[in-house]
Amino acid sequence: MNYILFDGPARKALLPFTFTRPVADILVGIMTIRQKWEMRLGCTTTTLTEEYLSEKFPMVEMEENVMINASFVPNVILAEMVGNLKPNQAIFKGEDIIAFYTNENQEEVNFEKYEIIEFEDNCIRIEHTWDIFSKNDVAIREDYELLTADRKSQPIPKSVNTIAKENIFIEEGAKLEFVTLNASSGPIYIEKNSEIMEGTVIRGPFALCEGAIVKLATKVYGATTVGPHSRIGGEVNNSVISAYSNKGHDGFLGNSVLGEWCNIGADSNNSNLKNNYEEVKLWSYETGGFEKTGLQFCGLMMGDHSKCSINTMFNTGTVVGVSANIFGAGFPRNFVPSFSWGGASGFTTYITKKAFETARLVISRRGIDFDEKEAAILEHVFEETKKWRKE
Repeated sequence: MNYILFDGPARKALLPFTFTRPVADILVGIMTIRQKWEMRLGCTTTTLTEEYLSEKFPMVEMEENVMINASFVPNVILAEMVGNLKPNQAIFKGEDIIAFYTNENQEEVNFEKYEIIEFEDNCIRIEHTWDIFSKNDVAIREDYELLTADRKSQPIPKSVNTIAKENIFIEEGAKLEFVTLNASSGPIYIEKNSEIMEGTVIRGPFALCEGAIVKLATKVYGATTVGPHSRIGGEVNNSVISAYSNKGHDGFLGNSVLGEWCNIGADSNNSNLKNNYEEVKLWSYETGGFEKTGLQFCGLMMGDHSKCSINTMFNTGTVVGVSANIFGAGFPRNFVPSFSWGGASGFTTYITKKAFETARLVISRRGIDFDEKEAAILEHVFEETKKWRKE
């Protein structure tokens, strides 16, 4: 069967992260949503997403297809239901479509003519940016169970101090010595070719993805995920750092999400709790205003390719768009539009020529080319986000 993951209505609520990727490619837990579906279904998937993203993330349509709403994270029951879908069947959760069967000759999809199957179990759903970190605890636990089934961990080095070592899994090629791993509050998964340097203390749930590095004497509280080839240092609490991003020095990052190719300068900090302990509001790209999150703890949401200088301070509930460059004393405002250059004293437009020069240099350091597809995506984001910048 051919499976296609579509963005669905959650895409706008997941900006700025979905400016540069489909919903399916959001990292939560140990894997992206796409990787979870592919592992549970036992086959590859393609994507129905925004037109400007489709060259990098193409859709392959065949004679028979199953369309899957990518905001739903699969568990055993849901994956089995989707895998068993037949023609003219659709799976709903209340009013929300999860998956449906279609074929290339179908001119339109009319669910009134479908057999509706109700999904009555619970599963993770990523509908808001803050869901990425707030649901990361459950996501790590589910991924850990899936990834470790019928597999044996590499031996834990003798110098590593462990609590609940039965909840620790280490892949081949991972390096760690003289660290403390406490998996009593949740599992710890360490992927291949990653490294945890000496003096680090980690409390699960925690996921260190392939090639990622935890630097000397880092303090990590769960539920935290460090994406492939990313680096962390200092103090990190309940955060998701996507691939190729760096928070490599002292400073605090908490209840936050970083996109790909981000860099947090040394001794930078974010607040994750308001002084008056009130509910945190976050900028919404859907409404053009600040919306309630229902959370007391909520930190920084930073889109791909954004960076901040040393000693940057972020207020509780700050949203930073794509390719922003933040520096200077004081707190920048709680919403920094994409391609902004500046800080608390004001912002100017970070023109694409300069932004691309930086992106090209950053990406080339990891042996990757900044290609035309990536440039075209960022050009589109630049144009789409003009309305929020003061030109």
